[in-house]
Amino acid sequence: MDKKVYNTYVSILKNELVVALGCTEPIAIAYAGAKVREVLEAMPDRCEINCSGNIVKNVKGVTVPNSGGMKGIDTAATLGIVGGNVKRILAVLEDITPEQIETTQKLVKEGFCSCGLIEGVENLYIIITAYAGEESATVEIRDYHSNITKIVKNGKIIFSTDDEQSEQSSGPDKSLLNVKDILEFADCVDLSDISEVISRQIECNTAISQEGLNNPWGAQVGRTLLDTFGSDVAIRAKAAAAAGSDARMSGCPMPVVINSGSGNQGMTVSLPIIEYAKEYNISDEGLYRALVAGNLISLHQKKYIGSLSAYCGAVSAACGSGVGIAYMLGASYDEICGIITDTIATIGGMVCDGAKPSCAAKIASAVDCALTAFHLSKNKRVFQPGEGLVKETVEDTIQSIGRMGREGMKATDIEILNIMLEN
Repeated sequence: MDKKVYNTYVSILKNELVVALGCTEPIAIAYAGAKVREVLEAMPDRCEINCSGNIVKNVKGVTVPNSGGMKGIDTAATLGIVGGNVKRILAVLEDITPEQIETTQKLVKEGFCSCGLIEGVENLYIIITAYAGEESATVEIRDYHSNITKIVKNGKIIFSTDDEQSEQSSGPDKSLLNVKDILEFADCVDLSDISEVISRQIECNTAISQEGLNNPWGAQVGRTLLDTFGSDVAIRAKAAAAAGSDARMSGCPMPVVINSGSGNQGMTVSLPIIEYAKEYNISDEGLYRALVAGNLISLHQKKYIGSLSAYCGAVSAACGSGVGIAYMLGASYDEICGIITDTIATIGGMVCDGAKPSCAAKIASAVDCALTAFHLSKNKRVFQPGEGLVKETVEDTIQSIGRMGREGMKATDIEILNIMLEN
């Protein structure tokens, strides 16, 4: 395999498959809060935070972890300021104490943090300013959840990236991703290059999934599937992914390994593959290679859609899980292309109306669609070019669905936000 492509794919996995505690949008706000206090070098008297519509949408309905059950932008920002550990980045709230939760609850009630919607910016945009007497500090995050692009103290810029630097800082070149090379990479990757990130994904995501199955988190989608439909491997695959989201969307303070900036997507792509590996007694090596394939297929789709949009990311992640399962069970390149086509041509366009407990049900539906696509493609039943957004090649189909998610659903995104904000 071409060495540049190989090294880039390794870097993509290491850059993307990182640990996050809680839904990544409130966590990004908490990270900004922790950073602004660090820059200010004092506990602020007050703070102001403004976010893009997609951030507002994904924070509104989800419980902030280690907050005592609280929700909202003001909670996430305040908790980050009060007790966030900026060095932990997307696990910024891991060390929160009961005393800090109590302080946060008091400050939120007192109106310590004012929040607003900012328009005409990137889909992922956060800017927070904190004040302590005559001192002030501002932190800006753009494009992805931990990407600090500007720091200002007392009106003076002390750190800034221009657009070109910001693009470079967003990580390795995902334009090199394509289905054929992803499968070749999964075949030939030296496991020592990726074992750390993949083993961490298995460990973290399995643990929170089990927590969601053992206890009544959220809407209990995962538990309901098992209680109602039994323990067939396809049911277990859907339930495992849904249960992780049940727990995570309702504030479970357990870490997950993300994909495309999302813990839900990280769980959706990995947990069904893990369940099928158990069912078919797949070796550790086989499981690791399948997870490599699944994660990269999911990331490949998201490069066209963007990190946040009205297109539900469970679709691209579930498609990745279907590919990983098929790869693990010996599917051919053509069969895998069929799985991708049938999945995204069926459920692509399911809307994202924010992070919340019902995400677990969307995840279960998306995984179900991917498993159906697996069996369709295995029997050479694949949707044909010209049928809707299906194109001549799998790459063109991925790109056309991505264009629909990125460009075609912009108006949908705005209307969803207006409805949520009752405008």
